[in-house]
Amino acid sequence: MASNTSHVLGDEESQLSGGSNRVQPFSSTPKKNIDDEGKKHTSLTVAQRLGISDFFSLDVWRASMGELLGSAVLVFMLDTIVISTFESDVKMPNLIMSILIAIVITILLLAVVPVSGGHINPVISFSAALVGIISMSRAIIYMVAQCVGAILGALALKAVVSSTIAQTFSLGGCTITVIAPGPNGPITVGLETAQALWLEIFCSFVFLFASIWMAYDHRQAKALGLVTVLSIVGIVLGLLVFISTTVTAKKGYAGAGMNPARCFGAAVVRGGHLWDGHWIFWVGPTIACVAFYVYTKIIPPQHFHADGYKYDFIGVVKASFGLHV
Repeated sequence: MASNTSHVLGDEESQLSGGSNRVQPFSSTPKKNIDDEGKKHTSLTVAQRLGISDFFSLDVWRASMGELLGSAVLVFMLDTIVISTFESDVKMPNLIMSILIAIVITILLLAVVPVSGGHINPVISFSAALVGIISMSRAIIYMVAQCVGAILGALALKAVVSSTIAQTFSLGGCTITVIAPGPNGPITVGLETAQALWLEIFCSFVFLFASIWMAYDHRQAKALGLVTVLSIVGIVLGLLVFISTTVTAKKGYAGAGMNPARCFGAAVVRGGHLWDGHWIFWVGPTIACVAFYVYTKIIPPQHFHADGYKYDFIGVVKASFGLHV
């Protein structure tokens, strides 16, 4: 399996080379060639580093359809899992829900990886753009597709569930607080804003550090194999969902989102209180992505992209001021 493993969430040019959507196998390029490639990146323009040409690439837009459909199915499946688990008479709904989420995410990633790299999450797309694995332009296209897909998934869920369930579970949306009946009238129950933000930051960072890092590092991805890496991604996400919903034990808090598009889709379709504190599900993961990027810059120079990617964020900034990277 390892000898034929493809780049997981890898460089877009490796995944879609020659206008093909087929994931390319790992290259055994000698170190010298990698160094030569790194030198070529020093003379790239700002437009090249930002990948502006991706906006005009049919292959990129076709790949984004995989992100759109994958996000739609993800939202529909995750939300139905949440609703059906809590509606069932089980002793530990959080645990069962987390296990099912891990399985669904693994299967969806395996389906979407050959098409677009298997992001289906703005956290992965933005982090990959910061690290330099994909261009910021491609990341923007992917994130827009993911948000549109999430809206479609929420609409599909709304079409099949009863109005009572849709009202009770808010279409599986991301919530921090809810209005609940109290002894002296309606009261707001849930988590404090600061707590929710820190949970979003920590969980998103752990997600990137403990699972996505294996996909970014071509050496680990090759050694472990595609199925293993994506299974680990699904398991880590499932564990984080279980932890964030169990440790807080607060009614009204739906747990760490770790996927802004998923939260956005339900908020657009359901509206109302889902917009309360919605910014947390964007700001938290963004901070986590930046923190993870800083981590990749301070680890030992023998790490996987020591020779640099041409879309690396620092490279983009330096090119903007006419400096050599």
